[in-house]
Amino acid sequence: MKIALVSPYDYAHPGGVSEHIGHLRAEFLRLGHEVTIIAPRARRGGLEIADGFYGVGRTVAIPANGSKVRLTFDVTLYAAVKALMRRERFDVVHLHEPLIPVLPYMVLLNSPAVNVATFHAYRAVNPWYTAFKPYMTFVLTRLDGRIAVSDPAREFVSQYFEGPYDVIPNGIDVERYGTGVAPWPWAGDGVPRILFVGRFDEPRKGFKYLLRALPLVRQQFPQARLMVVGTGRPERYAGLMERHGVVGVDFVGFVQPAELPRYYASCDVFCAPSIKGESFGLVLLEAMASAKPVVATAIPGYASVLTNGREGLLVEPRDPQALALALVRLLADRGLRSHLGEAGRVTAARYAWPEVAAQVLEVYDRAAVAAQTAPWRRGFT
Repeated sequence: MKIALVSPYDYAHPGGVSEHIGHLRAEFLRLGHEVTIIAPRARRGGLEIADGFYGVGRTVAIPANGSKVRLTFDVTLYAAVKALMRRERFDVVHLHEPLIPVLPYMVLLNSPAVNVATFHAYRAVNPWYTAFKPYMTFVLTRLDGRIAVSDPAREFVSQYFEGPYDVIPNGIDVERYGTGVAPWPWAGDGVPRILFVGRFDEPRKGFKYLLRALPLVRQQFPQARLMVVGTGRPERYAGLMERHGVVGVDFVGFVQPAELPRYYASCDVFCAPSIKGESFGLVLLEAMASAKPVVATAIPGYASVLTNGREGLLVEPRDPQALALALVRLLADRGLRSHLGEAGRVTAARYAWPEVAAQVLEVYDRAAVAAQTAPWRRGFT
């Protein structure tokens, strides 16, 4: 098949949706399909054509869900997108976050292909969906198949746009992780280490609650250290750390993807203290694939991946004491850490990208059948 994978986000900027698309593309290419990515470009406006990639429009950074996303709003490229879609004649157009402006709209309104969308987001409400529901409902009539990455993501989008949704999770490259990954040399010094991975500046990540939990952990394990891998400004937390007597934190910063598995291999426990806005627990899967026990908050996106007491421990959000108790429990019990880690490794294997890609291709096949009787296609030119 000739497949287009469409993202509203700047593909050059790291992010969960871009990573998802990249892995799908790799699996589809391995299976012999022809794949093109269509996404905003980062530096210049207009239309950029490269091998297997169309860059459409200059990007603008805007706040969204406690973070920043880079989108294009260049509707002057509508005619160029229309010509692109007619020239390429894709068999399947797979749009990720199809209701994020504006590139998915331009693609979907001009796509005569089998159209499938994946909905990644989860949050309590979305005023954008409410304000533009009539137009978005019209746009979504062009879809032949719908995918949500988790039950929480499906429940969220279904509040606004009813319809059948296949739940197909994010995947993980299990070969990158696991017991065969060598830890860093310093990991053998006997120091208990807790790992956090993510953009710790974002309030929804709940990082401040983990910082407040650390002194409580160090009452029982005075040498315990918190490794923080990801982007952010440590100085933002200087006041909090001084107020609560927080020491033993190593801000590692951004690390290359090839190095990330070694940090998982070098920790004793992984902690994800997010308070909201997570549709899926990809970082949990990375830790689980590394056979590491997890302490995470019991928010819907995390609870859809991890079962409390099986691969890790779930605690209430915004509760430093609960985080500390769970972390101390695991640091104190090597046997429990091993048991939970092994269960996590087994669970993570079910999310391997070949399995996820196979499920997506099954949706394409069903969508192709549905497309044959789609009313809007009558007279589409």
